[in-house]
Amino acid sequence: MKPTKILFVCHGNICRSPMAEFVMRDLLEKHELADVVEVASAATSSEELGNPVHQGTRRKLASVGISCAGKTARRITPRDYADFDLLIGMDEANVRNMRRLFADDPEGKVRLLLSFAGADRPIADPWYTGDFDATYRDVLAGCTGLLKYLEAKA
Repeated sequence: MKPTKILFVCHGNICRSPMAEFVMRDLLEKHELADVVEVASAATSSEELGNPVHQGTRRKLASVGISCAGKTARRITPRDYADFDLLIGMDEANVRNMRRLFADDPEGKVRLLLSFAGADRPIADPWYTGDFDATYRDVLAGCTGLLKYLEAKA
């Protein structure tokens, strides 16, 4: 069976989307689904290309026992639409940018992360807020909802 492939997307790929990538990986491991779901993350901008995960995200993830070692920022490409089953943005700007790049999302693959948790709002960017705890809580809620969505589909 072909694994489900998920790409988390934010503006720079150094705070929210890598946080979601590694939180989701952790949840998948704990639920023994890591072999049937693959996750990655990317940016809509090129500002942070090649940079490591922001120290605030690294610290927050480390505080809950999750490593993001080795992750560096990359930008989404048109090819990602074919390569991934779900492309999940952290806020409406990310979703708009993806829809623009992906010819308006003809297959309905682009979603907002918190939509999986029943919320229609963005995940605040800790680059601006400085509140990595609040971002983590939202990311965890979104990823937990996404996990339930994936389990229901299985």
